[in-house]
Amino acid sequence: MKGATAIASILRAEGIDFVGCIPSHPLLDALALEDIRLIIPRQERVGINMIDGFGRVTNGRRTGVFLMQAQAGAENGFPGVAQAYDDSTPMLLLPAGSPRDRVGVHPTFSPPRSYADVTKWADQVNLVQRIPEMFRRAFTSLRTGRPGPVLLELPTDVTSEELDESAFSYRPVAAHRSAGDPRDVEEVAIALLKARRPVIHAGQGVLYAEAWDELRELAELLQAPVMTTLG
Repeated sequence: MKGATAIASILRAEGIDFVGCIPSHPLLDALALEDIRLIIPRQERVGINMIDGFGRVTNGRRTGVFLMQAQAGAENGFPGVAQAYDDSTPMLLLPAGSPRDRVGVHPTFSPPRSYADVTKWADQVNLVQRIPEMFRRAFTSLRTGRPGPVLLELPTDVTSEELDESAFSYRPVAAHRSAGDPRDVEEVAIALLKARRPVIHAGQGVLYAEAWDELRELAELLQAPVMTTLG
């Protein structure tokens, strides 16, 4: 199978049933064959904002994916990705990349380097054999810790290269949640109960954790007014 076919198979295994995209991109035909719907906006930032909204309304339970063209297309997406990073919105960005023999040749654009400060993790698939490994890294970053955008560049020669099917193996990534130290939680609870005029300033983490019932219970116990962040 070609690299693009392997990537499409991984996305389907991860439950992706649609992607935002700007033609042209080396994954489009392979995604269509996997029955993954392609939604085409008129500009990259608009498409990334669309994926951003999808992540928010699903409370991060489903992963939004956006494909950018190489070079200028990947550059155009920067404002939307920066906003998603600032608002901690999970999404997977798969920009097409120039062939590997053009890396470092001016004016070749490097998404991993340029997006490093506005993503949780940004890298490139440098070998077709590493496709399963790199996508497991990407989805692990998406589903672990604080939400945010993750970027994986796909050089065109990697997506068109043949991958031995007998060497292809992929298992979807499970989400993992961390918890606070129970002693620290106990100290916070004591401080809240002792507060004379407590106010709860709730962030969108309450939504991602689907903890609105717990928030209501806490507010009623403390008789504390609740305000929320913009997110």
